[in-house]
Amino acid sequence: MARASDTAYAVLREEILSWELPPGAVLAEVELSGRLGISRTPVREALARLVADGLVEPLGGRGLIVTPVEAGNVTELFELRQALEAQAAELAAQRRDPAPFRALQDEFREVPALLADPDPGRHAYYDLVARFDAAVDEAVRNPFLVAALQAVRTHLVRIRRLSRDNPARLLEAAREHLLIVDAIVDGDARLAADATRVHLHRSLRSTLGSLDGDPALTDRTTATEKAAG
Repeated sequence: MARASDTAYAVLREEILSWELPPGAVLAEVELSGRLGISRTPVREALARLVADGLVEPLGGRGLIVTPVEAGNVTELFELRQALEAQAAELAAQRRDPAPFRALQDEFREVPALLADPDPGRHAYYDLVARFDAAVDEAVRNPFLVAALQAVRTHLVRIRRLSRDNPARLLEAAREHLLIVDAIVDGDARLAADATRVHLHRSLRSTLGSLDGDPALTDRTTATEKAAG
């Protein structure tokens, strides 16, 4: 049976990633304890883990809030993401078993047909990208690098909720992923790393363009500032 703190952590983490608990939301131990039906001690333990994940932060000594998401955070996150993912792609090309990546090649080639039906296609595409990430994680054979990558991906889930999907960009991204997969299959470590950098540069540009002028982002940031004040 899962410990109460593990259950609380899983529930609160999912609520943060899904924006049910939006950036700037105040997290009160008493309220959370009552809502989750557990004592304050496991809630406190769960919140400590979320602080370590970077999903929750102190509010000037007056409690905790869900960490804000702002354009500057996006750029910083992509700087780290590029360093980690380029290294991972390079190592995957050197250490891979080609078979799973050959299967991914076929799937990425089918993305245009997949996205012809936008809503289910979009979800299927993100599932494909998750399986690509998992294949890379398996290929690098470096648990420390994988742990760092998974931490970054947690924050990317929140950013994806902010940005608007661009069907044309998803098709471009699929072609970029296919180039990375092709390089890994061929064992071309340099091309795998370079293709990853190009993909992430274009993804950052697209994400920032989607966020630019978004009144929802401004409202969320303002709400966070009011909570802090």
